[in-house]
Amino acid sequence: MRQRAAGAVLTGRARPRDWASAALTGGPSPGNGLSQALLPSAPRCSPPPRAARTTPPALPASLQPPASIVGPPGCGGCTGPEEGGGGSAAAPGLGPERGGGHCGGAGPEEKLPPAGSSRTAPPPPGGGGAMAEAGGAAGSPPAGQGCGVQVSVIVPVHNSECWLDECLKSVWEQDFKQTMELSVFNDASKDSSAEIITKWKVKLEDAGVPVIIGSNNSSQPRGVGFAKNQAVIQSSGAYLCFLDSDDVMMPQRVRLQYEAAIQHPNSIVGCQVRREPPMSTERYTRWINNLTEEQLHTQVFTSHGPTVIMPTWFCSREWFYHVGKFDEGGKGVPEDLLFFYKHIQKGGEVVRVNHCLLLYRYHPQAATHSVLEETIWNHRVRFLEDRVLSSWTSFTIWNAGKQGKKLYRSLSPANRKKVTAFCDVDEKKITRGFYTFEESEERPKPKTPICHFREATPPFIICVKLKKQRSSLEGTGQLVL
Repeated sequence: MRQRAAGAVLTGRARPRDWASAALTGGPSPGNGLSQALLPSAPRCSPPPRAARTTPPALPASLQPPASIVGPPGCGGCTGPEEGGGGSAAAPGLGPERGGGHCGGAGPEEKLPPAGSSRTAPPPPGGGGAMAEAGGAAGSPPAGQGCGVQVSVIVPVHNSECWLDECLKSVWEQDFKQTMELSVFNDASKDSSAEIITKWKVKLEDAGVPVIIGSNNSSQPRGVGFAKNQAVIQSSGAYLCFLDSDDVMMPQRVRLQYEAAIQHPNSIVGCQVRREPPMSTERYTRWINNLTEEQLHTQVFTSHGPTVIMPTWFCSREWFYHVGKFDEGGKGVPEDLLFFYKHIQKGGEVVRVNHCLLLYRYHPQAATHSVLEETIWNHRVRFLEDRVLSSWTSFTIWNAGKQGKKLYRSLSPANRKKVTAFCDVDEKKITRGFYTFEESEERPKPKTPICHFREATPPFIICVKLKKQRSSLEGTGQLVL
């Protein structure tokens, strides 16, 4: 997913810090990273708080929510020692080679608290160890659920033997004191994933964590969206904690995101992450961890996709069913992006717990690499048209080069007619005078004026890379949304 082109919605008055909030901003995708020169500097984030001695509140409505643990917006890096991380203390269960602390490794005085081994909560009645062949649709909550399990950890699995031990161990090490279950769906794995799941089922249930296992026993996998839906259907928790089988949770993750989700019932709750290998997607990781509270909502059009990444998602079951199931189109479908767009369209909020609660792996086998750049681009443009352009009568495209012209060609015919001009700072482009849409079947072919940005009329869609944006936008008196 190396998205090169993009755009941003721009209107109103400027504040320098907002220039990094470009919607549909161009630049490389998570695989290559994106220049974040415009992101405001942020303080180093604090380590995850230790578990409280008292049990967190149960469920929503009639209970007073606890004090917020959602940290200050734009809290620091979590991208490794070179970006303010420091330290090398290993988190329990991660091994000495993995720094388990916040922001790329906790310092010697900031080791993460032990977790998991003291778990004593018994499994709920009828919940322990049921083998499930999950079926049905995820359009509404299955009957008979809600037997007291507070959180279901949702893990789709396909040929994950390289990472699955660490992943499931991190479930066992959670310091969450209320009822929790693990729901695994094994999607036609051909390796030893099934044996690893069975091994951890015994250990987790001995620690009071029921394990539900579903499987697709056909010769072909049905895809990540299908596996996630089935894992949700067979589970019973009031809240859902999504976990990819190649990632590792910090011991505090379920507890802290549960507390945040109670306070934000119609939200997808994410968290900061630590990338593995540490330097694999440095700029993308910085983007994930440093977005402000406002930018979590305004940067939803960027090439990076969801502003809180799928492996960190935590939400209520009720809200999940309200949004609807993941797309089950299989390989090549960005099921997380499509769900995120539906979530936004239905009025959902985006919240991030500002602590590093996940070790987020980058490797060639990741399902994200199967999604084509053009697929992502088309979904983004349709989302932009639905959320923004549908309410605009006219606008200017900022960029008279390849990126701006690609956006113009990608628009629906109705929205192309709303484009009053292209604007730019490049004199060579401006002297051309206009852009002719050669692919059009209209006669004469549509011609759109090209002007200097100081002569252009807002609102704007901006199609520039962030690293080039400041010199072009500084002093224009505009706000990039």
